[in-house]
Amino acid sequence: MHLSLVIPAYNEAERITHTLETASAYFNRREYSAEIIVVDDGSTDATSEMVRAIQNNMSVPLWLETLPENRGKGYAVRAGMLQKAAGKYRFFYDADASTPIAELDRCFPLFEAGADIVIGSRALPDSDIRIRQAWYREWMGRCFNRLERLLRVTSLKDTQCGFKGFTAKAAEICFSRQTINRFSFDAELLFIAHKHGLRVAQLPVKWLNSPKSRVNPVTDAGRMFFDLFSIRANDLAGRYQ
Repeated sequence: MHLSLVIPAYNEAERITHTLETASAYFNRREYSAEIIVVDDGSTDATSEMVRAIQNNMSVPLWLETLPENRGKGYAVRAGMLQKAAGKYRFFYDADASTPIAELDRCFPLFEAGADIVIGSRALPDSDIRIRQAWYREWMGRCFNRLERLLRVTSLKDTQCGFKGFTAKAAEICFSRQTINRFSFDAELLFIAHKHGLRVAQLPVKWLNSPKSRVNPVTDAGRMFFDLFSIRANDLAGRYQ
């Protein structure tokens, strides 16, 4: 298998079908082998039913992993990456498809040039933000990134874009050491990558904000800021060796 696309999904019944059909059509026009893995993170709507309804009509393998309860985006992505994905390259991708699936084409030259991890970035000069977030979400993101830098978790300008690819080896190194289950897991993965000398390439991407973000600007924001301190504590305890 050349590429695995892991899509964490929580209550995505309204938009998962379109995202999957678009991804399937994209892979159908490529010469390499690909698979799509949906990890239903304990949804209370018909997300799993919508996935099952189109499984047999997909032009690429579509697998569904259903978690019995909501554990968080980070937990769902880790489950897909470590337990299900078989690709030489392994991407995780948001169910809202805020980054067009065609951006995958631009990742492979970066891998061929030596990158172990390729991350989509909305903060580079060539990033193409077609639909912006609400001002308070952008403000929250900037504050989070400043704290990441202050705590020396990462110097990258955008750790939270839901479009990241790993070689199989890099995925094993990073996800096997991941401890954070919710939204700040991206920052932890990139911290682990740096600890292990993995090369991270940033890709300026097209991005169209979805108004139905799952990140709560109050409860999740507080947890995310606390998680950054947990990353530093985990490092001091030797948990990322």
